[in-house]
Amino acid sequence: MSQDPVPKSVLVTGANGYIGSAVARAFVRKGWRTYGLVRSKKSVKTLAANEIIPIVGTFEDPSFPFLSKLESEGIVFNVVVSTTEQLRNYIPHYNQIISLLLKISESTKKAGKGKPLVLFTSGCKDYGMMPYLANSPGLQPHTEASPLNSVPLLIHRTTYSIKTLDHSDAFDAAVVRPTNVYGLASSYYAGFFVVAQEAVEKELLEFREDPLTILHAMHVDDCGDAYLALAETGLANREAVKNECFNMSSYRFETLEEIAESLVQEYEIKGGAKFVIDAWPEGGRADENFGRILFGFSQWTSSQKLRDLTGWNDYRPLFSKSLKQYRLAYDATNGTGSELL
Repeated sequence: MSQDPVPKSVLVTGANGYIGSAVARAFVRKGWRTYGLVRSKKSVKTLAANEIIPIVGTFEDPSFPFLSKLESEGIVFNVVVSTTEQLRNYIPHYNQIISLLLKISESTKKAGKGKPLVLFTSGCKDYGMMPYLANSPGLQPHTEASPLNSVPLLIHRTTYSIKTLDHSDAFDAAVVRPTNVYGLASSYYAGFFVVAQEAVEKELLEFREDPLTILHAMHVDDCGDAYLALAETGLANREAVKNECFNMSSYRFETLEEIAESLVQEYEIKGGAKFVIDAWPEGGRADENFGRILFGFSQWTSSQKLRDLTGWNDYRPLFSKSLKQYRLAYDATNGTGSELL
């Protein structure tokens, strides 16, 4: 009788977060032994219910005692996916993550498993906002070769995420840049549901942005599957993945007008949608207002590099094309941000 295959193992940091939970679930579905690192014991039950093995620990203790326990049990990780960030405290938190990755690398090498593969999460806003609208002549998407030109709020993430590639002596790494994500509890895209609900009473949905603003987002489960595809490709063909950056995005962008029209129909907003175009601050990069960054951050990002390498595709409908089901999921969580709906 042939032996059963040994499952591949992955550690997802921030596994109770919006993207982290989707990533962890994607690995579970594909048969990986999936561990989720979380800070609070409150998340343990939810992770376990989704067949994600919970590990409670923090980044603050540089000895990372939870790793000693894992090592004593002979647990090593083929892949580590980092999905945590603290935008207002980015550099110290980043350094803590790197310390953890170096410790994991030591354990992996000690077990004779070679270098782990690290997928480090940044974001497509690293490229900055496009000076284009959907009808602009010569419009082209941001690619991995585009210059980095982030907004001030994200400048440390943009700069430091790339530094992860400097640790090739310890681990092999790739930087991933997802677009905004939606679905389930909706996270950031919940802002659309909030303004639509407010517009019902006002009988008018109003935005301060151009209706042809380019909004590029993807369903969070498609995002999780993209991480999985990259991890499996990286284990099979490490040279094609390590030291690279990969964008993650849906097959096409939507316009603010498309989304507004869907919101008007779904919420039955009597006065429809109105667009009052208001200039951004100088250069369009000084404003850290999250509402404007959600509704007015015009950006189209290509994920063709990822698609060509891994064969990954997104399958979930665009936000504006299946807004009812996304609203129902959001409403079912009462806007609590429950990540593992």
